[in-house]
Amino acid sequence: MTEIPVCDYEGSDYQTSFWDKGGRAYEDAAEAIALKHLLPASGRLLLEIGAGAGRNTPRYAGFERIVLLDYSRTQLEQAQQRLGISDKYVYVAADAYRLPFVDSLFDGATMIRTLHHMADAPKAIAQAARVLRSDSIFILEFANKQNLKAILRWILRRQDWSPFTREPVEFAALNFDFHPGAVFDWLAASGFSVEAKRTVSHFRMGLFKRLIPAKWLAAADGFVQPTGAWWQLTPSVFVRARRVGPVSGLPSNEVIFQCPECGQHPLDSKSDRLACPACGKSYLIRNGIYDFREPV
Repeated sequence: MTEIPVCDYEGSDYQTSFWDKGGRAYEDAAEAIALKHLLPASGRLLLEIGAGAGRNTPRYAGFERIVLLDYSRTQLEQAQQRLGISDKYVYVAADAYRLPFVDSLFDGATMIRTLHHMADAPKAIAQAARVLRSDSIFILEFANKQNLKAILRWILRRQDWSPFTREPVEFAALNFDFHPGAVFDWLAASGFSVEAKRTVSHFRMGLFKRLIPAKWLAAADGFVQPTGAWWQLTPSVFVRARRVGPVSGLPSNEVIFQCPECGQHPLDSKSDRLACPACGKSYLIRNGIYDFREPV
């Protein structure tokens, strides 16, 4: 297993407590607007890294098949309840630092509200690059260290850390804010070219959310999101990046998984598991979820 700490939502009711009942209707609608403008209208195979309970998955309906990846089985089980079990969806419990997929498999990927849990964000981005085909699109959202509230708090000496330095700030355990410039550099280093930036949640204030209907706030947010091309001062930033440069040879469409321990593919398919013929590790398939977290 990786030595990098992993944020695990196992047993959490995050979807219900944070999104459904947590007063986040504005943020959800604003993110939907950003995705609508950044995501390709259609595609063959999309990887959703940090899919959680499938909140955003219906927004990717233009893709023929969607792989939902999360470290928590609980979240994937909730996604199954929301979306159902069909050939369109593949549910995978795995570590984002060791994606169990062959190189150059996907023609699209998203990572929404996930990077801020990554203690090694460059490694997570590099893994996304590895499994994407040349010219494919990666939609990345990250928590912005250089947001207006943080800048004002720093000027007023109400926080010790500077929003202008490049290093991440861990404001809670395994919760990180990132400097936009650092994220853009990590993307470039992994073989991505940034095509578009949208700033999201301009009006994430309790007063605004109490006084103004969520759909109006979201519409106003959508109107000013394109200003992210010039400056990033909101708590959330969305980026559309294109995979460029050399990539590994394209795999057969029939081969999806590789062993996260040794990189062997294809894996031998059993009734209740996938087995690696090279290192002998096996990965269970339970209730429609491929579990690559701990080999047996």
